[in-house]
Amino acid sequence: MSAQEQVNSKLDLLTSASRQEIDHWLAKYPPDQKQSAVMAALRIVQDQNGGWLTEGLMDAVAEYLEMPAIAVYEVATFYSMYELKPVGRHKICVCTNISCMLCKSDSVVSHLQEKLGIKLGETTSDGRITLKEVECLGACVDAPVMQIGNEYFGHLTPEKIDDILDKLE
Repeated sequence: MSAQEQVNSKLDLLTSASRQEIDHWLAKYPPDQKQSAVMAALRIVQDQNGGWLTEGLMDAVAEYLEMPAIAVYEVATFYSMYELKPVGRHKICVCTNISCMLCKSDSVVSHLQEKLGIKLGETTSDGRITLKEVECLGACVDAPVMQIGNEYFGHLTPEKIDDILDKLE
């Protein structure tokens, strides 16, 4: 396979819908600053792929944004919003930073681990839920806090957590 064919095959990993959405973000930056859209592009292709990034998708983002692949990998491995392995249909992110910790996020984690039968960083055997510890969700006023998808849940108690879990598909 020629170098050009390899480039084309990487870019073929991006759906037309993903390209359109990335292009929307690219329009916000000067043409010579395409790499500024890397975080948005990674989120878009992660969503395209069911919630996680493959090396091929990261390479495709690098190629599309005309930046070194290592720079894309650095972003994907630094931020906790990106996943490098498959996750459950629902990813529960529990904040354990100082505000949440002071408001007993350790009891939230313990309750979730007991209720789900998994530890932080694991996925239920049915692939339904992944439990993840995150550094900060920026919602300290509602501590302790967790996020599922794009929704935040605060002032968590065991009863509130059970109610939230019961409403998940």
